[in-house]
Amino acid sequence: MKNTLLLLLLLTSLYATPSNYSIIVKKPFNSALFDITQDYDRTLSAVGFSKNYKNNSNTALSYTNAFDYLASTSQTFGSQMHIMKVDKTAKIILSKVSNLPKFNEAIAVVKTPANGYFIGGYTLNGSLLVVKLDARGNLLYSKTFGTKNYDRMNNLILMSDGGVLAIGSSITSRSNSDNIFNSGLGNNDIFITRFSKNGQKLWSKKYGTMYDDRGIDAVEARDGSIIVISTTSYEKNRDVSIMRLTENGNRVWLKHYQEKGNDDNTVIPKKIIRLKDNNFVVALTQYNHMRKEHIRLIKFDLYQNILIDKEIFTTYPSEINDIKEYSDGKFIAVGYVKDSFNTDGLAMILDSNFVLLTQEHYGQENYDVFNGVTIMHNSQAAIAGVHTDNASQETNMWITKLNRDASMAQVSTSADSIYEKLREIFKDELKSKKIEIKKDLSINVIDSELYFEAGAYKLTSKQKSFLSLLSSKLMPFLYANKEDIRTLEINGHTSSEWGKSNFTDTYLNNEKLSLNRSYETMSHIFKKQNKHTQVWLSQVLRGSGYSSSQHIKYSNIESKKKSRRVSFKVVLK
Repeated sequence: MKNTLLLLLLLTSLYATPSNYSIIVKKPFNSALFDITQDYDRTLSAVGFSKNYKNNSNTALSYTNAFDYLASTSQTFGSQMHIMKVDKTAKIILSKVSNLPKFNEAIAVVKTPANGYFIGGYTLNGSLLVVKLDARGNLLYSKTFGTKNYDRMNNLILMSDGGVLAIGSSITSRSNSDNIFNSGLGNNDIFITRFSKNGQKLWSKKYGTMYDDRGIDAVEARDGSIIVISTTSYEKNRDVSIMRLTENGNRVWLKHYQEKGNDDNTVIPKKIIRLKDNNFVVALTQYNHMRKEHIRLIKFDLYQNILIDKEIFTTYPSEINDIKEYSDGKFIAVGYVKDSFNTDGLAMILDSNFVLLTQEHYGQENYDVFNGVTIMHNSQAAIAGVHTDNASQETNMWITKLNRDASMAQVSTSADSIYEKLREIFKDELKSKKIEIKKDLSINVIDSELYFEAGAYKLTSKQKSFLSLLSSKLMPFLYANKEDIRTLEINGHTSSEWGKSNFTDTYLNNEKLSLNRSYETMSHIFKKQNKHTQVWLSQVLRGSGYSSSQHIKYSNIESKKKSRRVSFKVVLK
C-alpha cells in the first residue's frame, strides 16, 4: 500500500514544491478528529476529542478496599470535545477543549451565520450533547438531552432554518414518564431530535421495530422533509432502511433493503448526502462472502426510485466514512483501506455515475483513517481523521488537504514569506540596484539603463536580456507556489509630458504608450516559458497601463526618466 504521509514544514529549496499540508496533533493517550468545516475567513475548523484530567480530591485518603479506591479514581481523566482551527499556512490558530462537567466526545460540526459552530456529540455516560460556540470557540450554551437510558449520537445536520437535527440511537425506555417513547419499540431505536437556531428543542422522537434499530445519518430535502438512513438487526440479518419524515418528524414512507443473513453480503449504511439535482446518494459498506468490506453507492430520488446502484471493488478491503459532491457532479469520498499489515486513509475521486477515476492511500505503517471531508472554496478538500505513529499505540488528531485529483495539497505561504523568498531569489539584483522589492510584493525596475526613452515602447537588447534573467528566476518560483497566486501584474508607466498636447490628448497618448510597454514586456516574458507555465500564466497574468498617474517624484519634482518604466506585482489569494 502507498505510504505518503509527509510531515511538516520545510521548503527543500527556493524552487522546490512547498511542503504537503498535513497536520498531526499529538496529545496524551488517544485523540481523534471526526468532522471538519471551512470557516468564512477561509480557515478550517475540525472537531473530535482529546483527553482531559481532573484532580482527585481524595488523594490523601487511604483505602482498605480495592473497589472503593477504583471508584474514587474512575473520574480522574477522560475524553473532552476538542475544536481545532488552522490557517492556510498549516498554523494552528485555535485549540480548545470543552471542559464540560461530564466526559464527552464530539462527532460533528456545522457553521452558524455568525461564523460560530454547532457541535454535536455525546457524553460517555450515555447522554446526547449539542454545543454552540462563537467564532473564537467560546461556549455560548450546551444542551444535554436524551432518555434515561444509554444514547449515542451519530451525526448533527444543519437545517435550512438555521437549526440542527441530531440523529443517533437510544436504548429502549420502559419508563411511563417518557411519554414520547411509549410505542413498544425494542432494543436500540432510532432517535432524532430537532433544535431551532436558538437552541430550543422543537421535537424529539423515536422510530424502529422490536429489533435492534440504529440511526446512522439524515439529510434535509429541498421541500423541508427529512431523509433518514438506519439499520435493523435481527438474528443473522441486517436490513438497511431509508425513511422520509415531515419537517415535524412524522413518517411519510419507509423502505427496507433486506440482505441475506448467512454472513454473506452484509450491508452497513455510512453516509447520506443531497445532490445538487435534489436527488440523494447513500454510501454503504458491503461485505462479500469472504467478509471483506468494499464500497457500494446508491442514488435515489424523493419517491424511493433507485437511479444508480453501484459496487466499487478495490484490491484491498475499503470503506467510506464521508462523501461530498463537487460543483461539476463529481465526488470525493474518504475513509480507510486496509491489508493484513496496516490501515491507511483512503481518498477516491468518482464521476457522476460513480465510476472510480482515481484513488490514493495516505498513512504510515500503522493505523490511519480519514473520518470527515469538506470541499473548500478553491475545490481542494479538507479532511479530518486519525493518525498513528509507527511503533505507537496511541491515535493522534490529523488534518490534511487534498487537490481535485486526490494528491496531497501544499502548504500556502504568507505575504511575508513570499517577500522574504523574493528578496533571497533576487539578492544579486537588489545589491546591484537593478530592482527594488516592496512588502506589498511589487517589483520595480530602478536601473537607469533599463528605463524607456521618451515615446518608446519597443524593448532594447539590454531590457530583453534583463527581462529574460528576471523571468528565469521569478516564473519557476511563482509556478511552484501557484496555489497561492491570484494575479501577476505587469504594469506600464510613463512620464507626464506629451509635447504641446492638451490634457486629454496627453493622458490618452500616455495611456496607450503605457499599455504598449506593458504588452511588449508581457509578450517577451510569456514567450520564454514552457507550455505548462504558459497555460497557468494565461489564467493569472494581467497587463495594464497607468499612463502617468504613478510617475516618480523626488522632493515634489518629477523624474521623467525614472517614470518611463514597467513594474511587476504579485497578488496573493
